Amino acid sequence: MTVVVVMGVSGSGKTTVGSALAERLGVEYAEADTFHSQANIGKMTAGHALTDADRAPWLESIARWIRRHQETGGVVTSSALKRRYRDVLRTGGDVWFLHLDGDRSVLAERMKTRTGHFMPVSLLDSQLADLEPLQPDEPGRVFDITERPEAIVAATLAGFREHA
Repeated sequence: MTVVVVMGVSGSGKTTVGSALAERLGVEYAEADTFHSQANIGKMTAGHALTDADRAPWLESIARWIRRHQETGGVVTSSALKRRYRDVLRTGGDVWFLHLDGDRSVLAERMKTRTGHFMPVSLLDSQLADLEPLQPDEPGRVFDITERPEAIVAATLAGFREHA
């Protein structure tokens, strides 16, 4: 079965959309932040962007989760900013990317108003600079973050079922 990877920069709504989608599909949901090492979380909390070397074990952990959910399906979040990061995730098996994309000002405002998250607004620009859009050969769809989460989930279900 296909695993949906809900991707986008911090503040794009990955957790909200991903958990709602998993519930609608009746599959397990995993939050990518839980795959980060304490060192990575500490680095980001201090306002330092992760390097590719920092991200490598995190991406491998998510790919293993995807691999374990190939029979049952699942939904996992991941910023998946670069094509090569998504390539690592695809080593886990069949995936479909739901990319939540939006304007910097909307993202920054969301990040400022949320509580209990380690990612500071100061890292948003580095994420946006690293973001590489989905390519035509990558299965998935891009959604504007200003759409209601329920509408994104409904449209995703239609597109995802065409893929599956």
